[in-house]
Amino acid sequence: MQRVVILLGGALLAAVPGGARAQRPPAGWAAFVRAFDGYAAEDSVVGASVLIMRGGQVTAHHEYGFADRALGQRVDERTIFHWGSITKTLTAVAVMQLRDRKRLSLDDRVTRYIPELRQVHDPFGSMDDVMIRMLLSHSAGFQNPTWPYKAGKPWEPFEPTRWEQLVAMLPYQEVAFAPGSRYSYSNPGFIYLARIIEQLTGDPYQSYVYKNLWTPLGITHSYFGATPYHLASQRSNNYDVVPDSAGRESVVANGRDFDPGITIPNGGWNAPLGDVALWVGFLSGAAGSDTVLARATLDEMWRPLFATDGEAPGDSVGLSFFVLWREGVRLIGHTGHQAGFRSFFYLEPRTKAAVIAAFNTTNDAREAQSAQGFKRIIDTALELIAARR
Repeated sequence: MQRVVILLGGALLAAVPGGARAQRPPAGWAAFVRAFDGYAAEDSVVGASVLIMRGGQVTAHHEYGFADRALGQRVDERTIFHWGSITKTLTAVAVMQLRDRKRLSLDDRVTRYIPELRQVHDPFGSMDDVMIRMLLSHSAGFQNPTWPYKAGKPWEPFEPTRWEQLVAMLPYQEVAFAPGSRYSYSNPGFIYLARIIEQLTGDPYQSYVYKNLWTPLGITHSYFGATPYHLASQRSNNYDVVPDSAGRESVVANGRDFDPGITIPNGGWNAPLGDVALWVGFLSGAAGSDTVLARATLDEMWRPLFATDGEAPGDSVGLSFFVLWREGVRLIGHTGHQAGFRSFFYLEPRTKAAVIAAFNTTNDAREAQSAQGFKRIIDTALELIAARR
């Protein structure tokens, strides 16, 4: 039997401002937990966790399965997951901080800070025409796979670790469409944004995030790269479900740690759900969050700029954040997928309702079916937080 926690204690209770006031779980929570567990079992997920917030406070959370199956270590509220592309929201907020502090303009040419990008082939004009806002909105024309040598592999275990290695590949990259003309999801753009942060501040990207985002928000169990010794016991393993030679499914453990290399700014965040709840609480407008970024700036980031390839009419992207409309309700969020980890968060700005979920398993044996199941559980979660109360 999986463990369902309705009222909070321990780490999650302490994580969110105002969390000492217990709230009732939303209507439909029990049904959602059944759907969540059903999806996890159907997709051979080893471990997962989900929480719901309303009014900036965690109201319910649920853990499923194992953080490390071989050790018999169950997922609990301290379990550290890898959040993949949700890291992009950190990078984007950091850039907007610098904009608000008048260190840069969104209309600045990217080559002003990264002249090496002039080596990229742009058949539509000059690389000097690419602006910072285009990187933030995935409209600069850079490719989706991070590296041109990816060759169809689902994950590269040997990511470049130095800027010089990335620069060496720039002459072999090409802009795919006229910059600023449309949306196409791109990982490299956020590496370039992090480089701009470093050029302007003199801080490594990771240090800037620690000092300017995590510390003011009280985020204390998050990190990039290798797991610190004192958090190692809380780190989840990650798993792939693969077909064996007889066509049967086999669950393979990939190991607890991996190094995202220079891709950290687009996918390197490791954290327990409590830390991510603090981040989403900030995005929702928790008390004191204006010290990190003005509310008006977040509203600007959530303004739709380009239609995406989402399932529903009106799905769009703003400045890094994705905007969905369901039954007339606006929802803001992002998903993540790196190595065996998958994750998502969405929030409803009016009620400050939000859902955050993480999974430590990717099913490559039934990739299309798994993707559909992941979409269904997201849709079910969106219905839960969009419901009027």
